[in-house]
Amino acid sequence: MESSRQRWVAERRYLNANRYRLSGLAQGLYPDHPAVRGLLVADGWLPRAPVPLDEVAVVWSPSAAPAPVVERTGYAETLGTLAPPAVFEDRPCYRLTDVSTGDGGRPQLTFGRATYFDIVDVCEAVAHELAASRESLPLRTLVGDPCDLTRRPVVPAISVLTVRKSRRDGPTVLLHHRDSAKVVHAGGLYQVVPVGVFQPSSATAGNEANDFDLWRSVAREYAEELLGEPELAGDDGPLDYDGWPFYRELQSARRVGGLRVSWLGLGIDPLSLVADLLVVAVFDDEVFDALFARRVSTNAEGELLAVPFTQSSVERYAGQGPMQAAGAALLDLAWRHGVLEM
Repeated sequence: MESSRQRWVAERRYLNANRYRLSGLAQGLYPDHPAVRGLLVADGWLPRAPVPLDEVAVVWSPSAAPAPVVERTGYAETLGTLAPPAVFEDRPCYRLTDVSTGDGGRPQLTFGRATYFDIVDVCEAVAHELAASRESLPLRTLVGDPCDLTRRPVVPAISVLTVRKSRRDGPTVLLHHRDSAKVVHAGGLYQVVPVGVFQPSSATAGNEANDFDLWRSVAREYAEELLGEPELAGDDGPLDYDGWPFYRELQSARRVGGLRVSWLGLGIDPLSLVADLLVVAVFDDEVFDALFARRVSTNAEGELLAVPFTQSSVERYAGQGPMQAAGAALLDLAWRHGVLEM
């Protein structure tokens, strides 16, 4: 028993130290799937041009059928026992069940209920499986098509490429070097920032409906990951977003055009099969500097850094890594779409 535990821990350590290389191996398992910088995509998942985030419809449908793939493999329990990350808690989440085109051709995302450990039990388990063996992949085989949202609980992260637009200093983007000792997913890799699982702020009644909004989720992550503020939780009841000064400042910046937020699509990480909703936020420098005057350099999940937003930087991080597939895809798509002209 002790030897099997030690082997599991060693495999987990190997996974965290080699995620970038393993992601390349995992992408090779899906030769028929189109991909952007390693991020797997399906038909209709990437718009031809950026879509204002407010035009992306989110639909609530809690009656989604159970996924046929086993939802509880026991991986989360094992991880919590043998190698618990610093941030590790099972909480309610929004489960993505359908992607379609709604009224007026707008992207439409349909969601139901899930919990965080639903994705750990599948996503980290398939990543660990590949790290442990290249020949026997029964769970990944059971999942099948990685872009089939009906096969397993799919709880997406909202990944945001933050761009500071400045004629004086040149454009920059923020990146996050994720600490494998602090996070469950994508430890040791670069990623865009902020990134957060799409979930209510608390299990307390009223939060599920109040927090079911992409932009509200993004705003909470900005406060937590860039300003180092405690995670907002509606434990005493639904959060008052309109009464939150930082949120009001973000909304004001959007109204006057100093902040433009757009949807670039979604995709699936080939190694972990985690889904990422791809968003880009372009701040004018004066707006960014005012909102994030107290920006931290290290947060609860890793180190933050600003790099030039140039073609060479895109190739450096998206092409050479080590970067999470969603972040690489966002850099690539944002550059190709010319978001600096938005």
